[in-house]
Amino acid sequence: MTMMAVLTEARTADRAATMQSRIARVEVIRDLAAAEPMWRALEQSGGHCSPYQRFDLLSAWQRHVGSAERIEPFVAVARDADDRPLLVLPLGVERKFGVRVASFLGGKHTTFNMPLWRRDFALTADALDLDALLGGLRDAGGADVLALMQQPLRWNDLANPLAQLPSQPSVNDCPVLLLPAGAAPNDLVSNSMRRRLKGKERKLQELAGYRYGQAQTQADVDRLLDAFFRIKPVRMAAQNLPDVFADPGVADFIRQACATELKGGGRAIEIHALECDDEMIAMYAGVADGSRYSMMFNTYTLSDAARHSPGLILMRHIIDHYAARGYRFIDLGIGSDDYKKMFCKDLEPIFDSYVALSPRGRLAAAALAAVGRGKHMVKHSPATMQLVRRLRGALPR
Repeated sequence: MTMMAVLTEARTADRAATMQSRIARVEVIRDLAAAEPMWRALEQSGGHCSPYQRFDLLSAWQRHVGSAERIEPFVAVARDADDRPLLVLPLGVERKFGVRVASFLGGKHTTFNMPLWRRDFALTADALDLDALLGGLRDAGGADVLALMQQPLRWNDLANPLAQLPSQPSVNDCPVLLLPAGAAPNDLVSNSMRRRLKGKERKLQELAGYRYGQAQTQADVDRLLDAFFRIKPVRMAAQNLPDVFADPGVADFIRQACATELKGGGRAIEIHALECDDEMIAMYAGVADGSRYSMMFNTYTLSDAARHSPGLILMRHIIDHYAARGYRFIDLGIGSDDYKKMFCKDLEPIFDSYVALSPRGRLAAAALAAVGRGKHMVKHSPATMQLVRRLRGALPR
């Protein structure tokens, strides 16, 4: 063989090597306990993931909510040639429209959804890797379509590799507040807003035992959640909104997640509140990961103290709390509520992907994508949204 032929063969071999995915095989695990060791290993070793995909949070959700909704775990684990996990994709399968739909565990209770990635793999994962992942899911069977909703384009400092799949904007964006390192408090909440809120807070400070704090003990968690589950249904009914917290298993899920202490400190769901000796005045609950606090649910008192904007006052305390701890982002959940815009000046785009895994899933993927686009159009049309609000207001309470 000539030297030229040897060089050509070597280049061909190098090119073939670069055309191979690092994913050697994909395993689908249908029991969360069996997936737990790999899941926690990625979660606790500095992997690329959001706190919404913590095992403690999603196992509590599956136990109390997912099982009640007849969702079966469908956790995909992609491994390299040395059998080391590259990613864990925490999905559940349910039957809809006559097909088996696989979507992220957590349902409507997780603002952001993404796999847990080994960090070095997340940095380099490309279309070949995603093809290998989808091919492994197709070979495993058990699902006809992937409905991967509410995915962030980035999480903290890394891009989300699943953004390379065909996608479309989610129904809602997510308002987010950036916390630049070393920013002055007035850069995060304006001077005029601070003065206004401090004036309102002086009224609350007249209440005996008035305080801001974070739930630290089980007694704190129980007291604040007891108040939440008493007040929230009244608030939802006043807005003619369905009470999602009354769905089967939801209260038990929230109580378990708020009570679960994480290995590295904190809880699976963190609660912040304004209280006095007589009542809980306002509360926010969400997830935190050392870089971002993301709000999940909130409420405020039914008493006369509600006149003094306790939710806004609490939000200002939370911003100062996390800014002092070096956090870089705070979000108040998806949606365009006015109070979110008062604090969060940027919109974080999030996306959905619908991917057929079987011939039966092709029509379902197209239909689900069309429904998502329709909802997005309605949400982003002021005239249509105004009509929806009028219709909602006309409904009997």
